Amino acid sequence: MKGIEEEASLVGLTIRTSSPASSSSKKGKEDLLQANNNASDSSPSIKNSPFYSPSLVSPPSSAFVSALQSPYISPRATTPSITTHKPSPPLSYKGSQSDDVPSSSYTPPSDQYEFSDEQPSDRKLKLSASCTPDPAPPRISFSFPVPRVSLAKVSVSSPATNTKLRSSDVFIGFHGQNPNLVRFCKWLKSELELQGIACFVADRAKYSDTQSHEIADRVICSVTYGIVVVSCSSLLNYLSLEEVRFFAQKKNLIPIFYGTGPSEIMGLLNCNAIDKECKEAIDGLIKSHEFKLEANESNWRSCVGKTATILRAKLGRKSVADKEIVEGIDELPFPRNRSFLGREKEIIEMEMALFGNGEYLESTTPSTRGEASGQSEGLADEESDVVPTRNGKFISLELGRCSDSRSEAWTDPNGGKNSLKRLLKTKKCRNNSNCKSSTSVVCVNGVPGIGKTELALEFAYRYSQRYKMVLWVGGEARYFRQNLLNLSFSLGLDVSADAEKDRGRLRSFDEQEFEAFKRIKRELFRDMPYLLIIDNLEIEKDWWEGKDLNDLIPRNTGGTHVLITTRLPKVMTFDTVQLSILPSSDAMVLLRGRRKKDYPVEEVEVLKLFDEKLGRLSYGLWVVGSLLSELAILPSALFEAVNKVQIEERSASPFLNLNDEQYCKSNPFVAKVLAFSLAVLEQAEGNRNLLSLKMLLVGAWFAPVPIPVNLLAAAAKNMPTGGNRFSKWNKCLSHTFAWCGGCGLGRRSEEDAAFLLVRLGLARLTNRQPGRWIQFHPITQTFARRRDYILAPKATVQGVRKIDNPLLNLDHLWASAFLVFGFKSEPPLVQLQAMDMVLYIKRTALPLAITAFTTFSRCNSALELLKVCTNVLEEVEKSFVSQIQDWRQGSLCWKKKTNKKVDEYVWQDVTLLKALLLETRAKLLLRGGHFDSGEELCRTCISIRTVMLGHNHDLTLAAQETLAKLVRMRSKI
Repeated sequence: MKGIEEEASLVGLTIRTSSPASSSSKKGKEDLLQANNNASDSSPSIKNSPFYSPSLVSPPSSAFVSALQSPYISPRATTPSITTHKPSPPLSYKGSQSDDVPSSSYTPPSDQYEFSDEQPSDRKLKLSASCTPDPAPPRISFSFPVPRVSLAKVSVSSPATNTKLRSSDVFIGFHGQNPNLVRFCKWLKSELELQGIACFVADRAKYSDTQSHEIADRVICSVTYGIVVVSCSSLLNYLSLEEVRFFAQKKNLIPIFYGTGPSEIMGLLNCNAIDKECKEAIDGLIKSHEFKLEANESNWRSCVGKTATILRAKLGRKSVADKEIVEGIDELPFPRNRSFLGREKEIIEMEMALFGNGEYLESTTPSTRGEASGQSEGLADEESDVVPTRNGKFISLELGRCSDSRSEAWTDPNGGKNSLKRLLKTKKCRNNSNCKSSTSVVCVNGVPGIGKTELALEFAYRYSQRYKMVLWVGGEARYFRQNLLNLSFSLGLDVSADAEKDRGRLRSFDEQEFEAFKRIKRELFRDMPYLLIIDNLEIEKDWWEGKDLNDLIPRNTGGTHVLITTRLPKVMTFDTVQLSILPSSDAMVLLRGRRKKDYPVEEVEVLKLFDEKLGRLSYGLWVVGSLLSELAILPSALFEAVNKVQIEERSASPFLNLNDEQYCKSNPFVAKVLAFSLAVLEQAEGNRNLLSLKMLLVGAWFAPVPIPVNLLAAAAKNMPTGGNRFSKWNKCLSHTFAWCGGCGLGRRSEEDAAFLLVRLGLARLTNRQPGRWIQFHPITQTFARRRDYILAPKATVQGVRKIDNPLLNLDHLWASAFLVFGFKSEPPLVQLQAMDMVLYIKRTALPLAITAFTTFSRCNSALELLKVCTNVLEEVEKSFVSQIQDWRQGSLCWKKKTNKKVDEYVWQDVTLLKALLLETRAKLLLRGGHFDSGEELCRTCISIRTVMLGHNHDLTLAAQETLAKLVRMRSKI
C-alpha cells in the first residue's frame, strides 16, 4: 500500500483499497500508465495545444484549487466543435503530506477516462502498477472519482478557463431558501474575507449544471476548514449530510447551528426513521461542536465575530479588519429608553417588511444536477417530507461506501415536531397570497413629536445583532450631506480628495465628490449587513446640489437595511409605516412620569385633560410627566399653572422654516408647557447665573446633533442675562414655585445644569464620548429659537471657537457658518465686528473649509465657503476705507477722539487674511483643474503680500511657487 499512498498523495486523498483486489488491478494500472506514455510520445503536437498550457494544468500547490468569484452563478461549459485529447502530467509529483488538510493538486484525466453517465463502472481511479499495499488503515475513504473539470469538454473561450480562479481557505455550506439564512451565510463570508480568509459559500442543492458541482467538489476537497451551517432543513438534504460527514472525518469541520441546537440534533439519534449516514453526520456534528457556535436571530453578530476569531487563530491570520475609528463615534446616539412602551404593532410591521416572516422555505427537495430549473421543489403534501433520489450524474462526496444511484424516502426525523411544524407553516405561508416579500427600505411617517425617533431607536436596539453595525444619520437638510460623509469614520473609509498625482490625471470637483460617495455606497450596500437609520429626513433632495435621494440610496441595497423617519407623507416609492397616536393607556403611563405615582380619581381626570390638550403626542406627554416627577406637584396645580402662561405674539424668526412656524401656531398648549419649563429653569436658579436656561437658549442654534456639555456651557457663558423675560406672568405662578427653595434643582456646575435639562424632558443624554454630551429635541430647539434669536445665536458663534476636536463637531461648525454668513437665500443672522470676524474666519471658517475639502471631498461647498469669507472681508475693507475718508474730512475734535492706530492694525489683519483666503482658493482650484481662475486669484494674493510684506517675504515666495505650479499645469493641459 505504500505505492498507493504515494499515488494518492497526488490528489491529496487516501484511497481505500482491498488487498485481494490489489493484484488483479495491477495490470489495469500498468496499461493506464503505458497508454499515457505512448500518447505522450506519439503525439508531440498535443504539447503545443492550448489545453497543454500551464495555466490549464493543475499546479502543484493548493493555489490551484479555486472557485469562481460568485459561488451562486457558475458559467455553463460550452461544447467545442473539435475535441482535443490532453495527456495526463507525470505521476512522479508527491502532493501534500498533511493528514488533516488534503492537497488540492490532482491530475486532470485524459478524455478516454472521462466521467460518463452511461458507464459508472469506469469511475475508478487508475493507479500505477508499482503500488504496493500499505498495512496502515486509511482515515478517509472515497469510492468516487476525484473531482475535476474535463478540459476536453470545455472550449478554450469558456469563461471557466479564461476567468482567473482563486483558491479558498474555507468552504461554507448551507441548505434552505430562507432569505435570513442566506443573509447570514453571505454575512459570514464577507466578514471572513474582510479578515483575509478566502471563502466559497454554496448551497449545492441549487446547482443545476455539471460544472458548478465539479467546482464546488474541488473546493470542498481542497479547503483547510469546512463550515456547515446546520439548519432544520440541512438534515433533510443529503448533500449537506455529505459535507458534514466529509469534513468530520477529516477533522476540519466547524458546524454552526442555525435556528436549532445540539440537543435537538441529539434527539434524532433515537429515531428509527434515519439511516446510518444521517447518524454518522449527527455524530460528527456533536463531536465537532467544541466551539459552541449556535446562531439565532438574537446573536448573529456575536456568532459571526466568534467564527471569524476562531478561523483567524487556526489559520494564523492577523486581523486586517481593525480600522481606525475616530474617538467618540458610537454606534447608536442615545442610550436605550427603558421607559419605551407600546408600538409593538409597528415594530412587528417593520420586522416583517425588512426580514419577511422568517419561516420561508425550509424546502426539503433539492434539485439534482440534471434538472433544468436548479431550484428546490416544495413539499408534496402536509403529511410527508420526501427527499429525492440521489442521482449519480454528479460527483458525490459520500464517505466509506459506494455511491450507487438509488432512491431513499426520508421522513421527518423529529416525528412531526419542531422542524415539520416549521415546514408545514412555511407551506401555508407560501400558499397565502397575503404573505409579503421583504424589502430593504422602510419609512416611518408621523407628525412631529409622535415618537418616530424613539421607535427607530427601539428597533435598532432590539435587532442590532442582526447587523454588522447600526449607522445613525441625521436627515436635516443642511447637514444630511455631511452626515453621510461622516459614515466614513464608522466604516473606516478614506473619502479624502486625491491629489492629481494619485490618479495620473486631474479630476473635476464633481468627480471627486462622486467618488467619495461612491466609496461609502460601495462599502455600505453590499453583502455585509448594516442598518442605516436616517432620522428626521426633511426633504427628498440634497439641499446643497439638489441631487435625488436615489443617488444616495440605490435600489439594490445588498444586505443593508435602511430605516427612514420623516414628517413627509411619502418618500419616493419606499414602503411606509404610518404612526398613529398612542393608545390612552400608554399615554397615561407617560403622564404619570418616571416615579409612576398613583393619583386620586379627580387628579386622573386632570391627566386626561393633559392627554386631550397635548393630542396624545409622545413628546408633550413625556415633558409633562417629567415636570410632575421633578416638581412633585399635583396634576391639577400643574394644569392651572400652565394655563396661566401667556404666549407672546412674536415676529417669525428668519431662521425658522414654515413648517416649524406652523407647528408652533397649531400646538399652543405644547408651547405653553415649554414656556412653563423655561420659567421653572429661571425660578430654580433664582438670581444666579441661569446656566441651565442659557444652555437651552444657545443650544437651540447648534446643529441637531449631540453637543458636548463643556461647549454648551462655554457658549452659554457668553450670553448676557437679558432681564427677567417672564416678569409679566411669573408673579402669578409664585405659589407654584414655592418648592424651589429646597428641591436642589438650582445647581451651578456645568454637568448638573445640563442634567437638569434632561430631567425636565427638554434634552436627552447621548452615548457620545469622551465627556458628557446631550441633544435637544427638534421641538425644543424650534421653541427656543422663537424665544431668543438675537443674543443666543451670537453666543453660539462665540462658543464654537472653544471646539477642541473639529472632526467630532463638523455639524456645529457648519451651523455657526450658516449664522454668520447665511447661505443661498438666507441672510446672515449674526453680525460680527471686524476683529471678531477676522478671528472667526481664521480659527473656524478657514479650517472648516480645508477639512471639508481634503477630508471629505466636499469641494464645491468648501470653495463656496471660502468665497463667501472673501466677500465678507472685502466689505470690511470697504468700511475701513470709508472710515479713513471720514476721518480725513472730519473736524479736529473728532480726530482726537478716534483711535486710528487700532483700525489700521485690524485693517492689516483683514487684508492679510484676504490674501490667505485667495491663496487657499487657488491651491484648491489647482486640484480641480481650474487653472485660469486659480492663476487670477494667486496673482491678486501676490500683489497684496508684496505691498504688505515685501518681495522676499516667505509668504510672498510661497504664493509665487503656487503661481508657478498653476502655470506649469496649464501648459501641460
